[in-house]
Amino acid sequence: MSSLPLEKVHGKHLANRSLSSPFIVSDYPASIDKITAQFEQIEGIKYSHFLNTPIIEVTTPRGVFNFDGRTGDKMPTPNEAQIIENAQAHLLIDANMTQAQLLPNGPREVGHKANVWQVSFDDWLTTTLYLDSQTGNVITVRSTLWRIFDFFWMLHIMDYDERENFNNPLLISFSATSVLFCITGIILLLQNIRLKRKKPAIRAGQSK
Repeated sequence: MSSLPLEKVHGKHLANRSLSSPFIVSDYPASIDKITAQFEQIEGIKYSHFLNTPIIEVTTPRGVFNFDGRTGDKMPTPNEAQIIENAQAHLLIDANMTQAQLLPNGPREVGHKANVWQVSFDDWLTTTLYLDSQTGNVITVRSTLWRIFDFFWMLHIMDYDERENFNNPLLISFSATSVLFCITGIILLLQNIRLKRKKPAIRAGQSK
């Protein structure tokens, strides 16, 4: 685990999680008041973009909603071609796409999120991007390096299901047992030293 740099494990050299927006404030003429009036509670508003469209991203307790920054209309759900184009735009390596599929339930490596796009590439690390099906945003980047690290992390914390619980009973039991063995080993060592010190020295010529 320690031999793998975390930046490479997280795939920062493979793909960007986000891209710098090519738009400025004047490219977002849509009425914020009109957009926010559609929601009872708003947690945040963010100016972003999706491909060549300026986006006003509204975060609510019900999820994230994207609006066209020019018209104020709600953005439609990205189609497969747009998802692939966005995944390729985030990619930092020279690789071809091998598969793009919409998963009703994502695998564990994306936290079992529902309704995510999985876009895979043909590089030697089998780089895989996961994108939100509603917004098209990149959720995470995974690769063979991440999967190797994750396997050894599973062994390290002894959580063989979700691989997230560092305080699982199995690990605590083995840790407590290890501490017990260390303590008993120290006690036996100290007892051995004391016995050697108490053993009388045999003088030369003295019969045994």
